[in-house]
Amino acid sequence: MLKLQLPTDPQWVTNVVQSNIEEILTDHAFCEQKAASNAITLIVQNPNLSELVQEMVMLAQEELDHFKRVHDLILQRGFVLGRERKDNYVNELAKFIIKGGGREAQLIDRLLFSAMIEARSCERFKVMSEHINDAELSAFYHELMVSEATHYSMFIRLAKKYATTIDVDSRWKTFLEYEAQVVQNYGKTETIHG
Repeated sequence: MLKLQLPTDPQWVTNVVQSNIEEILTDHAFCEQKAASNAITLIVQNPNLSELVQEMVMLAQEELDHFKRVHDLILQRGFVLGRERKDNYVNELAKFIIKGGGREAQLIDRLLFSAMIEARSCERFKVMSEHINDAELSAFYHELMVSEATHYSMFIRLAKKYATTIDVDSRWKTFLEYEAQVVQNYGKTETIHG
């Protein structure tokens, strides 16, 4: 379904995630916060697109709920939310977004960029749910994997809805190819995308 070209090595969970769960939870919390901020930015930039506005309001609420749930896990485990981390994966993906080219091209690329992050997060949560040696986190990440898959599908659907002159399937294929090059550098640190 996701069509990602380079899967995450399950050893990432064993070698990195389990060894520093405090770091991964902090990074995850901030990923949820950034996803909520992205949804709000899409509203601000596209207030005339009523369906998009409605979808992004619900998404922002859901992402903030996920942030709270991750923060609750952090507190339950005796940790505190650390500082926000720079997300190099997302920053590299952002370089692929069209600058200029008109409002439609920028909107479609922003939606596909968002879909890509949701797709990779979904894939990482699946790997975590299947390989983490912690029953509570395994169930939690399985639940979030399903949620991320829904978000991914929504962004693709919205891109197709609002594209009038852009071949979304073709542009998505180029995003997948670019992401495969980017993700080769990640999966080695205690971050969701790292």
